[in-house]
Amino acid sequence: MDSSDRTSIAVHDHPPTVHDYHAHTNYSDGRYMFHMVRAAEAAGLDGIGFTDHCTVTERDHRHEDRARYAFNLDVTYERRRRGIESLREEADVAVYDGVEMDYDPRDEAAIRDFLAEADFDYAIGSVHELDDANVQVPSNYAGRSDAELDRLVDEYFDRLVQLIESELFDVAAHPDLIERTPPLAGRATEDQYRRVAEALADSRTIPEINAGRALTDLELVHPTQPFLDVLGEYEIPVTVGSDSHTPEEVEARTPFLREFFDQRGIDPIAPSPLQ
Repeated sequence: MDSSDRTSIAVHDHPPTVHDYHAHTNYSDGRYMFHMVRAAEAAGLDGIGFTDHCTVTERDHRHEDRARYAFNLDVTYERRRRGIESLREEADVAVYDGVEMDYDPRDEAAIRDFLAEADFDYAIGSVHELDDANVQVPSNYAGRSDAELDRLVDEYFDRLVQLIESELFDVAAHPDLIERTPPLAGRATEDQYRRVAEALADSRTIPEINAGRALTDLELVHPTQPFLDVLGEYEIPVTVGSDSHTPEEVEARTPFLREFFDQRGIDPIAPSPLQ
C-alpha cells in the first residue's frame, strides 16, 4: 500500500474490527497455539495473528535473550507454520502466520534476509532496546539525569523512524513503548510524534493500537492519546493488536479494544499484505 492509498482515522458506521493481529504463542513467550485459537473463538474474533518474537543479530547480549525467552522464530518458523496450517483446517477463526522482529539498524541486512526467506503473512517491527538494554526495565535507566533521559527518548524516536523508513515491516508495534517505563514516561514531545507521523505518511508501515498494558495498573494503550491525535491529524491508518500472551488476555482485551475503537470512532485496517 503506498501513501496515496491511505485512509484517515475515520468515524465508522459499522461494528469495529474483530481481528487481532498481534498475539504470541509457545513459539516465543506465550501459550500453546491451540489454546490461543480457542480463546480467539470464545472472544468472538474473526481472525488472530500469531506474531512470535524473533531476534536476528550477531550481538552477544541478544543471544542470551534468544536462549532464555525463545526469541528464535528464525529457527522454528517452519515447524510453527505446520501447526498453523493444521489449526486452520479446524478453527472457526482465520489464523495468520506473522512475526514480531526486534529492530536495530545494525541488523537490517539480517532482518531483510530472514523476512525474504520466511515469507510471513506480515511482519511487525519493534524497538525494544535503548543503550543495548531492554527499554521496558526501569532499573536500566534509573539514576540518570534529566538530560540523559531526554536524550534516550529522542534516540528511541530516531530508532522508530529508522524502523519505518527501512520499509522492512508492515506494522510498527507499540510505537511509544517508552511510556511503560517510569524514568522515560511522559518525556515524549509533540515534535517527536510529528516526526514519526511524517515518516509513516511516506511508508507502507502502519502503527498499531496495542492493548498490552491497557488492563493493568498502568491503564496504558499505545499510542497514548496525544500521539494518536497527531496520527489522526496526518490521516495515518492504524491496525490492532492485543499483544496477548495467554488465552485469558485474548478474552479480556478483545472487548476492551472493541469499546476503545467504538468510543473513538476509529476504523482499524489489516496489515497491507492481508488487504
